[in-house]
Amino acid sequence: MQKNKVYLASPFFSDGQKERIEKTVAALRKNPTIAGDGIYNPQEHQEETLEFGSHKWQDSVFATDMRQVKRADVVVAILDYKAEEDNPEPDAGTIFEIGAAWAWNIPVIMVQFKEDHELNLMLARSHTAMFSGDKIESSLAEYNFNTLPTSWTTMKVF
Repeated sequence: MQKNKVYLASPFFSDGQKERIEKTVAALRKNPTIAGDGIYNPQEHQEETLEFGSHKWQDSVFATDMRQVKRADVVVAILDYKAEEDNPEPDAGTIFEIGAAWAWNIPVIMVQFKEDHELNLMLARSHTAMFSGDKIESSLAEYNFNTLPTSWTTMKVF
């Protein structure tokens, strides 16, 4: 059975965002079609030897993240950005990574913990599968990342 490599696209700037990442990674590690040590979480690769925010830091982080997206078998994207503020807009960096994956024909699996938000048309049509609400953890743990069955969102699309 193939064990797929995952690029995890997600903001990681608040405690709530980091908690959603932990839940997502834990569910992915339960999935027999995912390589447990093959989940690339950008939060863990921030070029700490370079000055944060410098051009060298920016160039290195950008190049590394794009290289890892391209190497991934699948991108799993957490859309919740400022869910604690009831803001439905996804993180711009996450959206960029989704677009890059789509352009490179890399399947995108989206998750949105707050399921009562609407979803932008471009995101709604660029994913292979989407899971939301309290079904995320069980869905990610059971989803077949080898056959990638389509699972459309029931969220309202705008």
